[in-house]
This record gives sequence, structure tokens and C-alpha cells, in this order.
Amino acid sequence: SELMTGEIKTAIQYCNYRMHKWISKLDQSPPQVKRPGESVKLSCVISGFQMTNYYMHWMRQKAGGGLEWIGRVNSGSTYDPDYAASLKGQFTLTEDVSKSTQYLEAKSLKTEDTAVYYCARDSH
Repeated sequence: SELMTGEIKTAIQYCNYRMHKWISKLDQSPPQVKRPGESVKLSCVISGFQMTNYYMHWMRQKAGGGLEWIGRVNSGSTYDPDYAASLKGQFTLTEDVSKSTQYLEAKSLKTEDTAVYYCARDSH
């Protein structure tokens, strides 16, 4: 919903402010070009904070659109990731704690999956 999009944007703005304050960093994969039906695995390398203390989120933004939440990982836990109901089954979220890296994998890509994909950390 629009309300949720606004809340997510606000949360990310706050999160970005806090991360700059603490000199934390999220380094994401470079842009990639894929054809429909192909797969992609995006990475998000974390530094400046312990990711296992936080939920790590993935979202995307299509051209001209708002942010769309994909899901979150309770980093370092044995819990399964949470996914947006509308996107469940399209994406797989994983992590490698030893490399401080979060991953988003998408299989059987569609043209409508074209977007900028973001990882973000909970603000607390």
C-alpha cells in the first residue's frame, strides 16, 4: 500500500542517517543485465556493524515507482526469512555470516523484475 511505501521510505531515510553517523557501509552488487528466464544472485557486503544483531531487508524500486519490500532475514538466526506475500516464491534470501554478506537470488526472471534492488538494515 502507499502507506507502507511511505513508512519504508521513512525507515530507510532514518537508517541511512544512522549508518552515516556510525560510518557503516553496505556494498551491493554492480548493475547486471539479464534476459527473461535467467537467474541472478545479488550480494550485499556489510561493514561497520554486526549484521547478526539486526534484521536485514531487501527491497526494490521500479522506474517511476515507490519502494517495494521483498523480505527480511533475521541475521544469524535459524528462522526462515520473511517474504512479502505478493512476491513469495520469486526470491530466495540467504546469508553468509562468515563473510558478512546477504544474498538475494531470483530465478526465472521476468521483464517486470527490472528494478534497482536495495539491501537495508533495521534501525534498531
